[in-house]
Amino acid sequence: MKYLIIIMAILGFLAYCEMSSLRRRIAKLEEAQVKAKGSPAYEERIVMVELARSYIGDKVKIEQKEDYLDSDILSYGNSKHGSITILDVDNDWIKVVIKTPKGEKTKLLRLSGIERISRLKEAE
Repeated sequence: MKYLIIIMAILGFLAYCEMSSLRRRIAKLEEAQVKAKGSPAYEERIVMVELARSYIGDKVKIEQKEDYLDSDILSYGNSKHGSITILDVDNDWIKVVIKTPKGEKTKLLRLSGIERISRLKEAE
């Protein structure tokens, strides 16, 4: 029984290693799609950049993709205890300031890791 557990642990570790390499390959393919002009991913990126540029200086809500989650954004940025303000945007990065009860943090976020950006209403 002891050897069966060891074998299963080794197989589980090998499966984990294979999945992590698959994630890297998928991320590379997605970036290649974004760089290919005329592809839907390229058009989505352009729309996201224009939207983010229109929100510079405004408080926003940012929803991130699963692999790019940031603890400060989850804990403070999208809650009533803090806020996120966009400072600058280029084609690959968004510079934000996250206000927390303890102070402010300036961060760079990958545009590829952002699922959605929406402007917060003044009442919130």
